[in-house]
Amino acid sequence: MAREAYVTGIGMSEVGVRLTRSPLALTMDAIKEAVADAGLTLAQIDGVSTYPGKMQTFLGFSPIGVDEIIETCGLKTRWHTGAAEATAQLGSIADAAAAVKAGLARHVICFRTVYEAAALARPEEFPPLERRKDVTGNSQWVSPFGAFSAACWTAQFAMRQMKRHGMTREQLAQIAINDHRNAALNPRAIVKQPLSIDTYMEARMISTPFCLYDCDRFTDASTVVIVSASDALDEISSTPIRIAATAGSVERYSWDQADYASAYPTGRALWLNTDYARDDVDVVQFYDGFAFQPITWLEGLGFCDIGEGHRFIEGGSRIALDGELPMNTGGGQLGWGRLHGFGFAYEAVVQLRGAGGARQVKGDPRVAIATSGGGPMAAALLLARD
Repeated sequence: MAREAYVTGIGMSEVGVRLTRSPLALTMDAIKEAVADAGLTLAQIDGVSTYPGKMQTFLGFSPIGVDEIIETCGLKTRWHTGAAEATAQLGSIADAAAAVKAGLARHVICFRTVYEAAALARPEEFPPLERRKDVTGNSQWVSPFGAFSAACWTAQFAMRQMKRHGMTREQLAQIAINDHRNAALNPRAIVKQPLSIDTYMEARMISTPFCLYDCDRFTDASTVVIVSASDALDEISSTPIRIAATAGSVERYSWDQADYASAYPTGRALWLNTDYARDDVDVVQFYDGFAFQPITWLEGLGFCDIGEGHRFIEGGSRIALDGELPMNTGGGQLGWGRLHGFGFAYEAVVQLRGAGGARQVKGDPRVAIATSGGGPMAAALLLARD
């Protein structure tokens, strides 16, 4: 019988802005919660996976690496990985799934720790990126145009949707409104109040057509997902969630030349790796660093035709908790906080276990999709409760 990969534990630290607790302490909080959730001990962990690994030049973005976790936890690992040159954040979970399927590990800690808000407040501890006279690598495609923020190039795709397919700001607003409404039901989320369409439309613009509420905010937090092999489930006390399929891709980084973002090829590829179909999906957790990105995932995964995503979400009823395709039930990054992709895997497991409390989707959901990225890189997970 082929070995399968399961999510067996999830954990999350405090989520906040400008926290004083160290990024390593936050990571350990999330690890302890995830290990306890799975019913494991640290002695049983033999793998670690993360994205993008510790970034010395940009510590607020990624302050913790694999080596620190192995040392701090006293782990005896057989396999580990951490790199920025990957499909996207959730690609580290896909890598862990491949590792346990290949017999390289039995239980893998996958983590993502962000500390951007705290780092901005403490530049003496977390030096900001230095301004350089020359640009290399991916930055050469954006820095000369002043497009330092991903808001700039993501806005280009959103404007094309408006010019070519007729998307309106009122339609785009439904992503942020839905996120805020769900976040208000999530005790761990940063946002505590729903968002009205009037408040949205009156907000200052950031990069047309994005206003303030279309952009996620810097957050300090750590999220952990434990991936285990199917032949190790006898060691687990939680409800395991099977990683039924994974997909990922990397497209051109150049924001003024790419035809379509990587959510589209990734979305098509996910269905090639599973017998599940779109009609089987009960809930979706779509990356929303910017409000337009869930629309690209709707189209890329084929829940609607290309150019029709904004019409799919019009009015917000389809993607609401009681809608035909509940989306970002925990509040997404616009409502919960910038957990940088990992919050979507976490929330998908919560929903499939029926543990969402006030935000739980009705009807015993059994299949979910979680995604990360979607611009020049993307990753998707199809999760199922057997």
